[in-house]
Amino acid sequence: MGDGSLFFERYEAVLARWPVPVESLDVPSRYGSTRVHVCGPPDAPPVVLLPGGGTTSVVWYANAGELARDHRVYAVDLMGDIGRSLHNGAPLRGPDDLMAWLDLLVRELDLAGADLCGHSYGAWIALRYALHAPDRIGRLALLDPVACFGEPGPRYVLRALPVLLRRTPERVRGLHEWESGGPAGDPVWRAFLESTGTVRPSKVVTMRRPKAAELRSCSVPTLVALAGESRAHAVGRVAATARTLMPAARVVTLPGASHHSLPQERPAELNRVLTEFLAPAP
Repeated sequence: MGDGSLFFERYEAVLARWPVPVESLDVPSRYGSTRVHVCGPPDAPPVVLLPGGGTTSVVWYANAGELARDHRVYAVDLMGDIGRSLHNGAPLRGPDDLMAWLDLLVRELDLAGADLCGHSYGAWIALRYALHAPDRIGRLALLDPVACFGEPGPRYVLRALPVLLRRTPERVRGLHEWESGGPAGDPVWRAFLESTGTVRPSKVVTMRRPKAAELRSCSVPTLVALAGESRAHAVGRVAATARTLMPAARVVTLPGASHHSLPQERPAELNRVLTEFLAPAP
């Protein structure tokens, strides 16, 4: 593995594509410092964005501009994953530590009542947080969530396992191209994705699906936006389970989108769904 210089160079190249001014913060906690990219009007309602595993906060480059029209956007590099968050403190032993980390982040940035949006692994963290602290968030948006309403498909697990065991640019590229049906269309994003194979996370917490009773008890207004072409899980089965266990949730399927192409590829429909769901109260 390299020293991360190529990865960080390409990370910054994607961040430079954000269409709005961005302020970057390093928020201290007992787990280490968390990198948060902030944009949008300072007095607007806050929304916190949690990325999928191995994609970092810069993944929101195609969504930040639309969300920042009416929100103060806080895009987070996940503690323990790759990115500019520095995990040099207490260990992440499981979901409870991730919840404690988010508690500290919410308190430090005064984000009580913020809306929470996550993709993939970030969606699993967001849902766990909604179950952990429903009074600390406003609304919950889950983008093709994994290990929330169904287990990852066996073919996806077989393809993803080599990346989890040893990241390389070739393995990362192969997984993304297999799942999405081809290479990423944006060359800057494609170059960044390959560079993620040169760095390793410190600790990605094992995802355990919430119990049915926990999901039925969730009182947070929720959007579940599924990728119609996702190969990460059985989309129809996940949609049916979400509707059964969280009947008050809005469940939509975005045609033509794959698991790994959310949220940065073909963002128009996703942005429309998100901005409608997260629209500030009149």
